[in-house]
Amino acid sequence: MSETSFDFNVFIKESKDVLITPKSFFSMMKTTGGIAEPLIKALIYGAVAGIIAFIWSLLNIRSGTAGLIGSGIGIMIIVGYIIGAVIGLFIGADILFVISTICKGNVDFEANMRVIASVLVLLPISALLGFISEFSYIAGVIVGLALNIFALYLLYHGLVEALKANQGTSKIVIYILAGLLVIITLVGMIAKNRVVGRMDTDLKELMQDMQNK
Repeated sequence: MSETSFDFNVFIKESKDVLITPKSFFSMMKTTGGIAEPLIKALIYGAVAGIIAFIWSLLNIRSGTAGLIGSGIGIMIIVGYIIGAVIGLFIGADILFVISTICKGNVDFEANMRVIASVLVLLPISALLGFISEFSYIAGVIVGLALNIFALYLLYHGLVEALKANQGTSKIVIYILAGLLVIITLVGMIAKNRVVGRMDTDLKELMQDMQNK
């Protein structure tokens, strides 16, 4: 791909390769060629994820709205996902830049941006599976955690294969990030359960007070 052209067929193939054979994909991934390509990737992944979320909103699965107002909110969801993908691309590249520096890898910003752009392939998948939390909070958390850990797995291969970072140091950093991710997820679940439990208690007390009156 060049700065002035974007091959959609190659984009589809690369999206499949990064999910199925990440080690091979990142070992052959170009780290130069301009920021247009990773930016277009982020825009496409964000748009696809937004369209999926829009469909869920029309089905009242996630947005809880319907009709003309619901459609309007759904369209804003698409815009939000696109903007979020672009912001995530640049912020993610900055974070990966720091990690790559620690792991003695390629510190060229474009190279780091290209790795993040490839990992954003998980954005549409996350949107597609987002409905799970509507039916089971625990299942939604587990799926979300699994996707995030898989994202770290992809980042590891991006670090080692594409950015030529030190393998041992990269493993340590990824393990630390995975551990923090699990801890944050567990803390979030505990906090949510306590809040829900407190709300249930308050509601029961309110109902009893109303009955007593």
